[in-house]
Amino acid sequence: MEKFFKLKQNGTTVGTEVIAGITTFFAMAYIIIVNPGLLSQSGMEWGAVFLATIISAIIGTLVMGLFANVPYAQAPGMGLNAFFVYTICFTLGFTWQQALSMVFICGLFNILITVTKIRKYIIKAIPRSLQNAIGGGIGIFVAYSGLLNVGVISFDAGTPALATLNQPSIWLFLIGLVLTVVLLACKVKGAILIGIIGTALLGIPMGVTVVQETVSFTEACRQLPTTFGVIFTSAGLGSLFSDAAKIPLVLVTIFSFGLSDTFDTIGSLIGTGRHTGIFSEEDERAMENSSGFKSKMDKALFADATATSIGAIFGTSNTTTYVESAAGIGAGGRTGLTSVVVALCFAASAFLATFVSAIPSAATAPALVAVGVIMMSAFKEIQWDDFGEAVPAFFAGVFMAFCYSISYGIAAGFLFYCITKICKKQAKEIHPILWVATILFILNFVLLAVI
Repeated sequence: MEKFFKLKQNGTTVGTEVIAGITTFFAMAYIIIVNPGLLSQSGMEWGAVFLATIISAIIGTLVMGLFANVPYAQAPGMGLNAFFVYTICFTLGFTWQQALSMVFICGLFNILITVTKIRKYIIKAIPRSLQNAIGGGIGIFVAYSGLLNVGVISFDAGTPALATLNQPSIWLFLIGLVLTVVLLACKVKGAILIGIIGTALLGIPMGVTVVQETVSFTEACRQLPTTFGVIFTSAGLGSLFSDAAKIPLVLVTIFSFGLSDTFDTIGSLIGTGRHTGIFSEEDERAMENSSGFKSKMDKALFADATATSIGAIFGTSNTTTYVESAAGIGAGGRTGLTSVVVALCFAASAFLATFVSAIPSAATAPALVAVGVIMMSAFKEIQWDDFGEAVPAFFAGVFMAFCYSISYGIAAGFLFYCITKICKKQAKEIHPILWVATILFILNFVLLAVI
């Protein structure tokens, strides 16, 4: 195990990696229940999506851990699954079988741009100031996600407001946040995981930690054939391009899927991997000079690219690298062993879904807030007194939370980076790939407005 994962070389131990893996799993375990609840609205069987979610998470995370040896977990992404249901199926009128087919094609597209090194070149083209902004922005995004998940911040009637302290879940969150902060300040090993478990246990007498109704594993297995491989039938890929009038709309939708998925992953990897040393300068040089998948970044990008198509085959929306992996990284995870532990936890959850569903958002939100605070240290590397650098950094960092989208934050950062460079008559410093990416983002926003 030491030789395979290179634990000493990465400054970690088996115990630390196990704790990190469990921490990451608890931080993202909500997807096991949330994803089938969301996708089933399109007509898919709840149990089938439940198993497809777990299977895609296991396969994608294992590839990330065993092939790339990095501590990232994968699962169907939030936001992308909502786009799947509410935009593609409800608004545009596609069937869920056709939507799954689009996800599959999106995965093939990601594999293509990864094998051809396009995604690697995009990462290399992002200036260091924006990379630091993305890192700090991921911190804001993670913390903001935690606050939203537990309802500390609400937007009733379109007005942002702080929740009143009259709900047990809010009180549990506050207790958990104080507990997690104290443990981290005292440098207690496994502080984040202890905080999650301790808060969940406190939630039992408060009536917050409660089990949810789920289908049995046997019933889920009976339902899985309704989604597995359906994209290869006449209802899937066979019907997707049958109507010539809809082909432009299909292509636009796939483009939007692919762009969001690509930059969500790039943002997650850059944001959590740079300042922690997971992707070191040596790895960056290897990425620049390698012709195959030799660097950890190359392998991580390939692992992420394959996961989307695999998930579509089983019956779920885009599988992507989870930003909640930051929780495990914050707990000390540095190698693929963390990912393997996450995958094993997902496997166990297929049989223990009732107990996993009992972990409330109020127990995991404090961990996300604490990790967000840690990650915001990347902002210190930005020259805030240079207005030309501060503006794109601000928009890249803050818009991730404002728009609740990593890719939109990156888009805002790219756009204002180009604007400020043009105004300073330094347009030649803008990498051609950055120009292309910015134009694609603008085109995507226009197309989304049209459809």
